[in-house]
Amino acid sequence: MAAPTAGTSRPPRERMGDRLFPLYKRLFGEDSDFVATVDDKLAECLRDDPVEMFLAVALGYGVILGLALWFAGVALAYGVLLIVNPDLASVTNVVVSNPTLAATLETLRVPAFILLAGFLLGSIGFVAGFGAPVGNLWVQSGARKREINVLMPDAISFMYALSIGGLNQMEILEAVAEADDVYGEVSREFQVILNETGYFDTAYRTTIRNRSTQTPSDEFAQFLTDMLSILASGGDMTEFLDQKKDKHMRTAKQQQEATLETLQLFGEMYLTLSLFPLLLIITMVAVSLMSGPKTTLLTGTVYALIPLLSVAFIVMISTVKQDDPGDGYLRPSNVEFQEPDSILSVGPIDSYDTDRSLFGTIRSREGRMRLAAILKRPHVLFRERPEFTLFLTLPVAVAIVAFGITSGLVPTTVSGFVESYLSATVVLVYLPVYVMGLPYAVFYQLRQSKRAGITGNLTDSLRKLASANDTGQTLLESFGTVADTSSGKLAQEFEIIRGKVTYGTSVKQALVEMNNKFHVPRLARSIKLVSEAQEASSEITDVLSTAAQASENQDDLAREQKQGAQMQMVIIIMAFMTMLGVIAILKLRFLGPMADLAAAGSGSGGGSSAAGVGGGGFGSSVNVEQLEMFFFHAVTIQAVAAGFISGYMRSGKLLNGVKFSVVLITLPLLVFLAV
Repeated sequence: MAAPTAGTSRPPRERMGDRLFPLYKRLFGEDSDFVATVDDKLAECLRDDPVEMFLAVALGYGVILGLALWFAGVALAYGVLLIVNPDLASVTNVVVSNPTLAATLETLRVPAFILLAGFLLGSIGFVAGFGAPVGNLWVQSGARKREINVLMPDAISFMYALSIGGLNQMEILEAVAEADDVYGEVSREFQVILNETGYFDTAYRTTIRNRSTQTPSDEFAQFLTDMLSILASGGDMTEFLDQKKDKHMRTAKQQQEATLETLQLFGEMYLTLSLFPLLLIITMVAVSLMSGPKTTLLTGTVYALIPLLSVAFIVMISTVKQDDPGDGYLRPSNVEFQEPDSILSVGPIDSYDTDRSLFGTIRSREGRMRLAAILKRPHVLFRERPEFTLFLTLPVAVAIVAFGITSGLVPTTVSGFVESYLSATVVLVYLPVYVMGLPYAVFYQLRQSKRAGITGNLTDSLRKLASANDTGQTLLESFGTVADTSSGKLAQEFEIIRGKVTYGTSVKQALVEMNNKFHVPRLARSIKLVSEAQEASSEITDVLSTAAQASENQDDLAREQKQGAQMQMVIIIMAFMTMLGVIAILKLRFLGPMADLAAAGSGSGGGSSAAGVGGGGFGSSVNVEQLEMFFFHAVTIQAVAAGFISGYMRSGKLLNGVKFSVVLITLPLLVFLAV
């Protein structure tokens, strides 16, 4: 295999790969299993890089990072020798009787130490630099596999609906390939098939066979293989898609049940793991009474162990929690796409790239009009974009913290902070959390309620549309019938669609605009199915029934997920309440008497400090206020963690836990104020 030809105009990445190509040839042979595996992963990730170039570039990253860390290791070792000056002879502890050999070892000890430090850090750098891009292939492949498996039932339903509408095989493949705004990685798989067919003049059956061996999803590979057999035998494609649709819907329910069982196991694990820091704190307090304070261990447990366990648990959940892929926006090529309520956009004028004064005037006036509308009704923007509340609340939170520090409410010394830990923590943590968290949680919940008003009646509305269309009504007349005989947000949107179409808007554009107003992924898939099918025929009863069936399947999955998540949330919150109850009992029945004993010993002249206990005896060195601070901070951190974990378990969105965290952190504050 010849090395790639270097060129002066090639990107730096490719030039680096050219220079490292000899190293690639030396390390990897022609028949290397590792190279073949990486080549397969590149195909699964839809990467067009040649495997030789990819690995050569990865070796380049490894060499660069390895050399950088090698120099850093040498400099660090040299600095340690100059500043710390350790006794290397005691470290090596080698006794040599030969004086000449001993002198040689003494001479080589310092250079060997420096070179060894550089070698260790350099090796770490090379492995990290080379392993990061290679390992990222496995991450990307796994992410694509996961998304394909999630979207397959809806994508097959879409294909079935198009087949009912009379589209042939190639038209169905093209429609799915163009629907990447909804079906994501499934559409990209079909794009590869069509690109090979169109640009390389390959028979589409051959490209389907090739893609079935390269896709990361085994389920999608089996689907392509089965579809290929139907195409080869001349079977009924509509019947085949109908069977596959039902099969994959059942498979999705089975996967959901397996996921819920795994999450239940994780909940039981959390119940055990969350109480481990509490047991460790109690143990260290008991040890402190007998052998002196364990401040370092307590600090590590409270401020490092509890957050790390929580982050690790969230990572564990993310490995099995299936989110809803996509952003929910529809971007068809023949319909103008506008992201609604965008503070960064001034409307269609942005698409005109010109400096003419007329366009500049329109752009500035449109910007002022949108800004005035936002200032007049800011709650509309905050409901659609809850994160924008931070533009107002974050400066207020910073001002509160700054005022607390400058006014003396928050001591700047460690001892002062310990003495007034409750008020200082309220200023530094609780008030900023309330100021930023409450508005965000309120508007986030308003947005979720708005979307739930749409998706909650989606299945019934689609069935009503199918029934109305089955009586001979057009799709537009069916929208009017459902709007007149139903109530709720979706019925209002159907009435708006009827009005838009009456005044000249196409049905497809009206549907897209309605969807983009709410941009819910499951709604987008239903609207995509209906909007594409209605262009072929106005008699789409079977298509609407298919959309209703797919929506009902999503309702069932969401209902099961919600029920399972509620059980896990109960476990998580009960674990937090258990920790809070034990901490409250310790503070009231243990630390309280210790503080009274310390005060009594100080008043009787026993020589103990007000922060310690009793006259140099049992527990005399324990700082009661410091232990109270550790207890308070431990339950506060646990409350925040339990809130975010609960929100993530419930909806698969981490920020959904803000409202739970705001509520849960209030409980430790009330308990410590009461006891």
